[in-house]
Amino acid sequence: MLDFFKEIFSNNKNNKQSTEHDDNKAIQIASCALFLELANADDDFSDEERKRIIELMKANFKLTDEEIDKLFELSQQQIEKSVSAYEFTEIINEKLSEEEKYEIVKNLWRLAYVDKKLDKYEDYYIRKISNNLHISNQDRIAAKLEVKKELNL
Repeated sequence: MLDFFKEIFSNNKNNKQSTEHDDNKAIQIASCALFLELANADDDFSDEERKRIIELMKANFKLTDEEIDKLFELSQQQIEKSVSAYEFTEIINEKLSEEEKYEIVKNLWRLAYVDKKLDKYEDYYIRKISNNLHISNQDRIAAKLEVKKELNL
């Protein structure tokens, strides 16, 4: 699984534009994989969750429907090859700022609350991902409260 990401980062190192594109693609795949894993945490990947992931990916990465379909496919392939979510959070830790990682945690909460309730497996998954992203418990809870307020929960 890491070979996939290493290949992305090792190709075209001399071409800055290509490297930025590859970095962005790896971040998109890693983010989408985390969202998909969260949506499956309670063994019920609903249409509402799928729609929310699409909304999040469009809002954060300015992707078309066709690009999102391909991204879902690539992310699912990487999930199947992965040993743990750490492989995805490692990419995010390497490439994103603290603020951007905090926004990912907020997006995870937005996805978890798409059905207006929080499943214990979703809560556990977000806690685990937040720890992997070096987001403090205080910031994880602050993100949760921000999203609950935003969603009027």
